[in-house]
Amino acid sequence: MSNFKVIAKDGGARAGVLKTTHGEIRTPVFMPVGTQGSVKALSPDDLKNAKSQIILGNTYHLYLRPGNKLIKKMGGLHKFMGWDGPILTDSGGFQAFSLGAAIEHGVKKVQKLKVKSQNYNSLANTMGGDMVSNSYQKKPEKREKLRENSKGEREALNKSQESRVKSPEKTKHTFSKITDDGIVFRSHLDGSSHLLTPQKSIEIQLDLGSDIILTLDELLSPLHNKTYVKKSLERTHRWEIESQKYFKKYSKKLLTPSPILFGILQGVYDKKIREDEAKWIAEQGFDGISIGGSFGTSEIWGHDSVNWASGKAINDTFEWVTPLLPEDLPRHGLGIGEVANLFGSIEWGIDMFDCVSPTRRARNGSLYVSPKSRIYSNTREYQSKKFTININQQRFSRDKKSIDPTCECYTCQNFSRAYLRHLFVSSEILYHRLASIHNVYFINNLVEKIREAILDKQFKKLKDKWLG
Repeated sequence: MSNFKVIAKDGGARAGVLKTTHGEIRTPVFMPVGTQGSVKALSPDDLKNAKSQIILGNTYHLYLRPGNKLIKKMGGLHKFMGWDGPILTDSGGFQAFSLGAAIEHGVKKVQKLKVKSQNYNSLANTMGGDMVSNSYQKKPEKREKLRENSKGEREALNKSQESRVKSPEKTKHTFSKITDDGIVFRSHLDGSSHLLTPQKSIEIQLDLGSDIILTLDELLSPLHNKTYVKKSLERTHRWEIESQKYFKKYSKKLLTPSPILFGILQGVYDKKIREDEAKWIAEQGFDGISIGGSFGTSEIWGHDSVNWASGKAINDTFEWVTPLLPEDLPRHGLGIGEVANLFGSIEWGIDMFDCVSPTRRARNGSLYVSPKSRIYSNTREYQSKKFTININQQRFSRDKKSIDPTCECYTCQNFSRAYLRHLFVSSEILYHRLASIHNVYFINNLVEKIREAILDKQFKKLKDKWLG
């Protein structure tokens, strides 16, 4: 019997209810990312007040520090971090990508300037999870120099990426290695070696007391060739079956009774591969399905240009796979969190989302605004239909309005753009909390409005209002 029930549909968009040990989740739902047992800058009360129903934790990071066995002795991740709502844990597959193929191919889900330092602490700031942008960890007096150099560095990075498309086999120093048995990691903390097998990943997640557990997989890069992709998908199939067997065997003695196991639909931006993977995962008996893999384009897969996270590729992928998935299983879009992508994904029947964007954007000065609150500084910005403002801009230094006058979050009800800008340029810690509260609330509130629109058969009207 499925823990998930679809209660309304509007076209392909769905509204549902997912039952977990720590409460019911109303879908569609967005999950803030708490990589290391903490959503950056936010307390559990902040998260609840920002309308968060469920959060995401990370197996790899919590295994390394403070350790799954310690967390188990402390009563599980819920008690350890003071969060009494549902928790979904990622299996560690993303870290295999961020510490391996992302370095080798020079790609990341969110493309940023590379860190030149090779020490482990610098690597930790850029690889995997919800990390603070490296440029804004610098002292204020160094920021102007970083901004001056950024254009040239971006141009150099773009040229470097173009060369990798032509020769993606070029080897770089990586911190993970894929084997048939699992993923060999070299810790970004102390350099120690660890083997994460399908069984080990499930064991860690059971120790954490997760409500929703993900099977181990390998996240593919758009620069992986066809031979490698075929081998990788076969390996991920084995890992998922092994994960499932271990879960069934050891799921009786648990901190959290009756956890839910999601399989992961892997692949690249190729219709046949995605459809074949959807048919395979649909027959495996999982409690839910997470859809991941590469949403990027590259010449290897017959595309004219390179795009590491194409909105069109995301929408196409979901259009290809959702008709082939069981109707009564929840569908989770891995790493989806921007406004346009949320609308596009929900339109094709995706129910759950997670992304670091709200908190990462907040820390970097990028704050969400609704269509009525958009401010455009030039024609190009208007045409891009951005849903953010850069609070660092001088034009906000005397602005008495809230970040978004239509927003009811704590930050918008109490503080002005001028004050937020002052905190940001002064490197005040309070800025991170206030900005993160707003961005998390904004996305959660938007998804809640989308759910209401689905119930009222008004999804397309709301989408047109936001996207035009």
